[in-house]
Amino acid sequence: MLPEKHVVTCFLESDDKILILRRSEKVGTYRWRWAGVSGYVETTPDEQALIEIREETGLLDTEVVLRKKGEPLVFDDEQLGVRWVIYPYLFHIKVHKQISIDWEHKEYQWIKPAELANYETVPKYIEVLSRVLP
Repeated sequence: MLPEKHVVTCFLESDDKILILRRSEKVGTYRWRWAGVSGYVETTPDEQALIEIREETGLLDTEVVLRKKGEPLVFDDEQLGVRWVIYPYLFHIKVHKQISIDWEHKEYQWIKPAELANYETVPKYIEVLSRVLP
């Protein structure tokens, strides 16, 4: 059995668009792929989601509202030799403002969810999103 790694993936939405971030060359996995705000679970998934949003976007806890928490998705990445347990979250941004990305990402865009097929995303990204989008 593959070793498990637990991660959160947070989708931030505003004005019917979601935020996608392009991973940098400095991250350990899925370099240059588009993703949501994500990170390894080092506390509880709920706490980690807010920590990652602060670190990766500069948004404060008071600037986002949890809309939905989805059922975890389990994905075996045989190539990396990892079983990912992904905890999905959907947050609404109260006031649309400039995002301040950290070293983990090179750029970001606001897109409609239907446009995701035009982007090379991390594995299972659309499936994870489907667990929290209405």
